[in-house]
Amino acid sequence: MRLSLRLLSALLPPLAFTSLVAAPLTATAQVQAQAPASSEAYRQDALALPALIEAKYAYLERLPDGRFPMSPELIAQAEAVHDAASLLRYVEHALTVLADHHAITGSSLTDSWAVVPSYADLWIEQVEGRWTITDVRDGSPAAAAGVRSGDRLLALDNQSVDDAISLFWSKVGLAPEGERAAFAARVLAAGRRDRPRNLTIESADGVQRRLTLPTLYTMQRDHPPVHSRPAGDTLEIRINDALGDQATIAAFDDAMATARPGQTIILDLTETPGGGNTVVARAIMGWFVEAPAAYQIHTLPAEARETGIERRWIEQVSPRPGKHHDGPVIVRVGRWTGSMGEGLAIGLDAQGAQVVGRPMAGLLGAIYDLRLPNSGLVVKVPVERLYAVDGTPREAFRPQPD
Repeated sequence: MRLSLRLLSALLPPLAFTSLVAAPLTATAQVQAQAPASSEAYRQDALALPALIEAKYAYLERLPDGRFPMSPELIAQAEAVHDAASLLRYVEHALTVLADHHAITGSSLTDSWAVVPSYADLWIEQVEGRWTITDVRDGSPAAAAGVRSGDRLLALDNQSVDDAISLFWSKVGLAPEGERAAFAARVLAAGRRDRPRNLTIESADGVQRRLTLPTLYTMQRDHPPVHSRPAGDTLEIRINDALGDQATIAAFDDAMATARPGQTIILDLTETPGGGNTVVARAIMGWFVEAPAAYQIHTLPAEARETGIERRWIEQVSPRPGKHHDGPVIVRVGRWTGSMGEGLAIGLDAQGAQVVGRPMAGLLGAIYDLRLPNSGLVVKVPVERLYAVDGTPREAFRPQPD
């Protein structure tokens, strides 16, 4: 079965990106609507952010000494905040300190950095000292330009990758140490939302090319939330980045209604970077259980830090009346399987499904919306830690190779 998975995925139509015709919004139009506040109130929100992160963030051990590293550069930026736009800019800079792709703002500016992995088409890692493209998003501008896994990223806008990474971190007064370097490389390769990306790529055989690729913010995906197709003895169902859409439940049910008793289901989650919610995920998993069953473990470190008492709970999935399938389930995942897509993968693994493919996005925990007290600006950061039922951190789960 494993040998045929790549062939089976080729039977479904490609998820092509197409250009958007709408013009980008102005910076002021994209800033989240704020409650009336004085310039001092905005500044106080900026100064309050580090304490909010330290109180709520689930992964403080990733930060030096478990503290938010408030550099002189960030202090100066916080002190200069005076309105909604300058607060948002500062918060974006401050959140980069976490080097966490799951920590984002609830609103944006026109020239904000792209959110990875949702608006990225290249996965960048350092391999043997070289910045290497270890995965390329199917149907993306990079894939259409012939970029392949194993190619190397040499430069961004005529600047070496190392220099670009150093400049990225110098703006918040930090050195590109540890996980920060690869985090910045992926963000830089995804680019800013309002302009094309100029990348210099070297293929595995040493051929160098300079490419200009559009930002994914000017592209749209032309696809339904769920696509299914029989392929030999299997039924392949692909979720098209729609795990947060309630309509996905009915669409998945319709697809499953075509399955024969005992038929192998191949659930393709390779295009779910935007995450979703547990309602949709549990509706999908509910087809494959006959009794309530555990699918993931949650912890809330903020409560443990505050009270000294750990909070841990197990979330279950329940069967759905009249909807059950007893055949084998194979789950396909990759770098653009993110957040709730990752939760669905570990949940189905707990029910006995075979999870295959490349490593997932590795997004940390479950994000909560935290509001700054004066402006109401939303900051989204991981507050819960999530684990597979065997105790493996979700971000450390690895699929079987396909």
